[in-house]
Amino acid sequence: MSDSMTNEMPRENKMGTMPVKELIVSMSLPMMISMLVQALYNIVDSVFVAQISESALTAVTLAFPLQNVMIAVGAGTGVGINALLSRSLGEKKFERSDAAANTAILLAFFSFLAFVFIGIFASRPFILTQTDNPEIIEYGTAYLSIVCTFSMGLFFQVTFERLLQSTGLTLYSMISQVVGAVFNIIFDPILIFGLIGFPRLGVAGAAIATVLGQCLAACIGLSLNLKKNKELHFSLKQVLSPKANVIGRIYYVGVPSILMMSIGSLMTYLMNLILVAFSETAVAVFGVYFKLQSFFFMPVFGLNNGCVPVLAYNYGARKPDRIRESLRFAMQLAFVIMCCGTAIFELFPGFLLKMFNANDSMMAMGTIALRTIAIHFPLAAIGITLGGVFQAFSKATYSLVVSLMRQLVVLIPVAWLLARLTGNVDAVWWCFPIAEVVSLLVSLLFYRRIKRKIIDKL
Repeated sequence: MSDSMTNEMPRENKMGTMPVKELIVSMSLPMMISMLVQALYNIVDSVFVAQISESALTAVTLAFPLQNVMIAVGAGTGVGINALLSRSLGEKKFERSDAAANTAILLAFFSFLAFVFIGIFASRPFILTQTDNPEIIEYGTAYLSIVCTFSMGLFFQVTFERLLQSTGLTLYSMISQVVGAVFNIIFDPILIFGLIGFPRLGVAGAAIATVLGQCLAACIGLSLNLKKNKELHFSLKQVLSPKANVIGRIYYVGVPSILMMSIGSLMTYLMNLILVAFSETAVAVFGVYFKLQSFFFMPVFGLNNGCVPVLAYNYGARKPDRIRESLRFAMQLAFVIMCCGTAIFELFPGFLLKMFNANDSMMAMGTIALRTIAIHFPLAAIGITLGGVFQAFSKATYSLVVSLMRQLVVLIPVAWLLARLTGNVDAVWWCFPIAEVVSLLVSLLFYRRIKRKIIDKL
């Protein structure tokens, strides 16, 4: 074969050739690190807000469900982009992978426009549905209106990170996310408390630091894609001329993922309503739990994000042995991470709560909450890993069903029943382990179907 013919042949991506364990580590470790930094930012952000008052912490907790819908739209669309792009590369369909990349940029812009409208008109009404405390209403409205109205950075950051991840450039994806998160961590106290000559902005300062960090990360992500992502080709003409079938393929996987993540928003909203009937302290405890659990869940999601393109690529390349080995190794890593999380929550709940300026009543309630909820972490590791399989094989509806079981069909009714039957907030926290057991059983049934009908027949 001549040199010219050799040069014309498409080079095999590392996702189809590198040893599986090494590949999973190389793909996932940068994302796990970036997710850890992001989780650290989430915790530090709430720690600083908690220093203002418990009402400020409660306000940010009440704002979280709508803020999380915004994140769900960006990340869920990214899942669809990731699955289509990685599978197209595995099948050597490079025109389709380029079309997916350029279409992703346009979808990010339209997502931003939708949340500008929501930020302007829906922020205050949303907070009012959960509380009548004037201080919490003002804090929550200020925070939510800023993060929604100025969300361009968020949507483009997520999109550019997913494009890098889809082609195996997870180190560069990590760089953009880490820089944005570190910026947030540095500027949070500066803008919240008015340090080094900046005005004291309070809760609004936390929101401004967030959107500025997202914009910085988006700019870095764009630059890295243009300079380093050689497997994708960008053009303004393709961005402005999207193909309907490409949008359809992206959202075929993306919409169930968006709905799946948005279910979490509805769950937290309904849990806030259940808990606020006990006290605003109960809502604050729930908010603290959500921030703390991210320190362990986010790395597992990072591991999962690293596995999805590997699984999708090898599905397209028809390499079932690599699929099985990838899944087995990822599940083992996720299980170990979550066991560490359970141990820390069980052994050091007081230390964790003290970081959030917890008073005596919050400390007593929070200790029981953290120890009860953390029981389900190892089971969640298995469920999250199996969810990655569903996404990689374009079976995101399976993930949607599992999330419905976990967060709405089981968790909220159980929480409501425990609240009504016992009248004790300490009993409500058991809804999390109960829901996880049920959803894991459903996940295992779905995986058995995929294994029998798809993986075993490759």
